[in-house]
Amino acid sequence: MSTSSHWAGTSVLVTGATGIVGSWMCAELIERGARVVALIKDADPQSELIRTGAIRNLTVVNGNLEDYWTVERAINEHAIEVVIHLGAQAIVGAALRSPLPTFESNVRGTYNVLEACRVHMSLVKSVVIASSDKAYGDHETLPYTEDAPLIGRHPYDVSKTCADLIAQSYHQTYGMPVGIARCGNIYGGGDLNWSRIVPTAIRAFHEGRSPVIRSDGTFVRDYLYVKDAVSGYLALAEALGNEVIQGQAFNFGNESPVTVLELVSEIQQLMEAQHLVPDVQATATAEIHSQYLSAAKAKEMLNWSPANDLRSGLVETIAWYRDFLEAEARG
Repeated sequence: MSTSSHWAGTSVLVTGATGIVGSWMCAELIERGARVVALIKDADPQSELIRTGAIRNLTVVNGNLEDYWTVERAINEHAIEVVIHLGAQAIVGAALRSPLPTFESNVRGTYNVLEACRVHMSLVKSVVIASSDKAYGDHETLPYTEDAPLIGRHPYDVSKTCADLIAQSYHQTYGMPVGIARCGNIYGGGDLNWSRIVPTAIRAFHEGRSPVIRSDGTFVRDYLYVKDAVSGYLALAEALGNEVIQGQAFNFGNESPVTVLELVSEIQQLMEAQHLVPDVQATATAEIHSQYLSAAKAKEMLNWSPANDLRSGLVETIAWYRDFLEAEARG
């Protein structure tokens, strides 16, 4: 994914370390020789970080992003050089039902991280902030390019718009070496948020059930395999020594948008479950119909491109969930 020499001995703080991206990120950084510090709110024993034992090879700081002094302590006491800020409330439905915790985590949490980095700029050499394609809001012109306005309207989208703009302000005002990553929908092994379509569909087909689709199935998204998301974040972090890169945002996607029904059909074929017809409920609200990204800027300036297309990423993902679900069934 990334160059080992860049990361060997580097002290890296990863927030959101028990999430899908955080778990794979920590494992990759450990493999590259980094000294990883993970900020963890809840120690979920089913997290990939814990299940694989990777947690034994890093330092854990327990606490919430919403508490500035926890974040500051993590950076100061562990002499952090690189911050990869992945921590967030990432479920669109949860944000719709109760927006306040999402704003607290995603907005306050982000400015706490950035402020602690500003205070300790003598230590911190680069900061990667996880934004999202949702930060763009709803645009008629697709795919999104990085110069598109950030106009989120629904709670989750707004939280990402705010975090993105705050990150930009810390670079513009204080010269902080910040890079902003805007990814499409990330999927892969380790995602245990069963409200998301990829784990939901795989689990349903595995158990011989029809998967539930909340939308009408025509919603269009850009699906990015988790290993490619990690490689994108790391490519951005490595490039932040270049002042030209600092303060910029980069899209990371596989540039092959599909509808929800097309995605489920691909999973269906790979799992040989064509006899199970998806249950299309068309009840989704406050979600943008079509979103997908141009990754041309990341390819040109970061020399990044995804190693996996949708099919190869799903093959690995399905294998991961089969192992996980069979182990779960065995108790």
